[in-house]
Amino acid sequence: MRVIAGSAKRLRLKTLEGLDTRPTTDRIKETLFNMIGPSMYDCMFLDLFSGSGGIGIEALSRGAKEAVFVENNPKAMACIKENLKFTHLDAKALTMTRDVMNALYQLEGEKVFDFVFMDPPYDRGLEKSVLEYLADSELIYEDTVIIVEASKETDFSYVEKLGFEVTREKLYKTNKHVFLERSGKEEIC
Repeated sequence: MRVIAGSAKRLRLKTLEGLDTRPTTDRIKETLFNMIGPSMYDCMFLDLFSGSGGIGIEALSRGAKEAVFVENNPKAMACIKENLKFTHLDAKALTMTRDVMNALYQLEGEKVFDFVFMDPPYDRGLEKSVLEYLADSELIYEDTVIIVEASKETDFSYVEKLGFEVTREKLYKTNKHVFLERSGKEEIC
């Protein structure tokens, strides 16, 4: 796994051995950042279920002002910290070794994010719990982009009831990225 573009371009990142994390492949990461990359500069980026930190590090490399990495697995967090130090992006990062829901509660009132990326373990409904929390949260703006990496089979039909709309969906071989924003945003003429 490597950083695709930006200040840390081409640097190889460490990943955890075994099945504890499921790093986003370079090809999928490149596709994702081709879609959102132009909006990275000076943004606040939240990387939930961070794994080895590849997505948040890519955001920082491409100009994000700050990235918050939330990962419950201490071994994975050690890997994230090592990758941040190696890429010289650690000064723009906040790492939180805790459960995602606890981290969200702790961040409330402290930060507001332009992008929220989450890659939870597939098919456990964890993304739904996060979206239920974010629906009434001050952690996101009206135009914050929430991106969920999920298995192809994951159902998002419930998001409208939470006040979100799916703005885009990108399918891959075994998984997908679902892009969400708060619905009912007022258009300014």
